[in-house]
Amino acid sequence: MTPLDYEYLQKLLKDRSGLMLSADKRYLLESRLLPLARKIGVPGISELVQKMKTGPDSLIHDVVEAMTTNETFFFRDKTPFDHFKDSVIPDLIKARAGRKSLRIWCAAASTGQEPYSLAMILKDMSAQLAGWRIEIIATDLSPEVLEKSRSGLYTQFEVQRGLPIQLLVKHFKQVGAMWQLNPDTRAMVQYRQFNLLQDFAPLGKFDVIFCRNVLIYFDQPTKTDIFNRLMKANEPDGYLFLGAAETVVGLTDSYRVCPKRRGVYLPNPAAARAPAAAPQFAGGLKTGTASGR
Repeated sequence: MTPLDYEYLQKLLKDRSGLMLSADKRYLLESRLLPLARKIGVPGISELVQKMKTGPDSLIHDVVEAMTTNETFFFRDKTPFDHFKDSVIPDLIKARAGRKSLRIWCAAASTGQEPYSLAMILKDMSAQLAGWRIEIIATDLSPEVLEKSRSGLYTQFEVQRGLPIQLLVKHFKQVGAMWQLNPDTRAMVQYRQFNLLQDFAPLGKFDVIFCRNVLIYFDQPTKTDIFNRLMKANEPDGYLFLGAAETVVGLTDSYRVCPKRRGVYLPNPAAARAPAAAPQFAGGLKTGTASGR
């Protein structure tokens, strides 16, 4: 792979998914793309790049798909889900008592463990939420992982990662060597293909946004732009959840830290009232991003 090949792939991946590859990530690119090169019958990355420049768009899609990270598991990091159950939802039940509806967005939802974790929490709070309209919208860049998500079908290894045994017994049934989430819990989540580089306005407003373990793959200007647009998609008294290694500090004034709730952020009303420049969007394919969590 020549330096020009690497530069071409760096730009394509940033434009299509937001993924930033630094100069020391050649090994990652080669490990992910060499199997794809061999699959289509070319010996290396340089030949793959040539085919990308002259071949069908589907090959570019396959390259972006190969480079995305879909690491996720049920109740990942646990603490944010405790905050969601023990304080955020009770606060929103009081604040939304008049309309009795909640909208939740899981961005870069990968294979579905995060939105289904939220669905199980809300299912188990059905007494408090009787008569409420609950929407969980889960989006991702990859149609392949969205298809797996919709099936709600997981291996023994996947259900052992973070899922308490009592929830496994309550919300899943065994299907051969796999475990499938019950239809009523699966039905609580709507999956859509969507790109975080796109305009969020068509998705509407959300009381809670989970955008966890994905922005770490973006450069600082892209992160700042996404935070500013997330705030506009968040209800003024809503909540944003980020990953354990992520923060808004030093990146944007659109959100402020939520006291005593690690990983939870609140829209900043002062920033919301300030005039904002028109967002800059990169050209893109679909949703989520380079991480699935």
